[in-house]
Amino acid sequence: MNWMMRGRLGLMMFLEYFIWGGWYVTFTTWLTHTLHFSDTQAGVAAGATTIGAMVSPFFVGLIADRFFATQRLLAALHIVGGVALYLTSQQKSFPALYSLVLVYCLCYMPTMALSNSLAFRQMRNPQTEFGPIRVMGTAGWIVAGLLIGYLRIESTAVPMQMAAGISVLMGLYCLTLPHTPPLRHGEGRTGIASIFPLEAVKLLGERSMAIFAIASFLICIPLQFYYAFTNPFLNEIGVTNAAGKMTGGQISELLCMLLIPWFFRRLGVKYMLVAGMLAWTLRYLFFAYGNPDARVWMLWAGILLHGICYDFFFVTGQIYIDRKASKELRAAAQGLMTFLTYGAGMFVGSWLSGGVVDHYAAGPTSHNWTAIWLVPAVGAAVILLLFLVTFSDRSRTSEVRGAELAAEPISR
Repeated sequence: MNWMMRGRLGLMMFLEYFIWGGWYVTFTTWLTHTLHFSDTQAGVAAGATTIGAMVSPFFVGLIADRFFATQRLLAALHIVGGVALYLTSQQKSFPALYSLVLVYCLCYMPTMALSNSLAFRQMRNPQTEFGPIRVMGTAGWIVAGLLIGYLRIESTAVPMQMAAGISVLMGLYCLTLPHTPPLRHGEGRTGIASIFPLEAVKLLGERSMAIFAIASFLICIPLQFYYAFTNPFLNEIGVTNAAGKMTGGQISELLCMLLIPWFFRRLGVKYMLVAGMLAWTLRYLFFAYGNPDARVWMLWAGILLHGICYDFFFVTGQIYIDRKASKELRAAAQGLMTFLTYGAGMFVGSWLSGGVVDHYAAGPTSHNWTAIWLVPAVGAAVILLLFLVTFSDRSRTSEVRGAELAAEPISR
């Protein structure tokens, strides 16, 4: 693949994740601080992405792979989504706002898989070419956060409007990308079996895979506390430029990505996953007892742990699935795990996190954050202990190969 194509695909990734980072990080801050919605409503609205994640595998598998060129479908979804996101920013009532943000998420979430698919189709050697292109997506997320923090617009609708404009721009740009026609044209399996083949589901019948799947689902419940309520928390306790500071999590993610092969060879699957879950527990403890004064280092530690939290659990998990599934089932197995984690797990977490934050509210913009953060800290610790005593994966063959396949996944 020549440098010009790499640049075009890199720009696609940059815009793709600039959009998500541009509206999602500060979304609940705007909902609670400006529109004065309840924390439960804010959690549910932020959880609209999880519904999009659950629908996305079906949409991509049943429609995108069969009937439409990828670049045209990306263009349509981003343009329609941009309009829906802008209309969301104009709403004052929760039912109207939630309906529109749900429409937006149903448009946006499939585009992550579609953009990956389009990029892969242009590559001769995805194993080495995808990582440097995908890292531009993380750069887009970081730039969006730094820009929003610098402009001090976290509690306004401007980030959503900015993301909406970039979404339309992205849609137009997609029309310039290489023609990527559908591959299957309706052959083979149909219906749900084309998304999650029975053989992929049967992988869960193996004890180690079943425990891994359950742990992955459960850990995504406390995970949603971070995604939905870290920015409102930091703003409420007086941290300046919270959105900009939160991009430290994505920077640490990039650094940890480089260390995964080294740690993988020394720790193996089980203890890499344990390290990731332990990091979630520590992160929430740091948030529970940190403050913007003498203990500001604890807030920074909680943010910077994102690299270990995300990479050591989710990237290691993707490597583990790649190693356990046969070549023809890997994509379906990864899709099934995405459905269980970013879909079902975070959907439950969106409801639970909002309810917990509401429960410990002392006023419209005042909360007992220590008590709030201890809930996911304890939850992550319990999941960690259960996983530690029940999970066993004695086969270490191909782990080095798996570690070398660790291309950067979806960045949050």
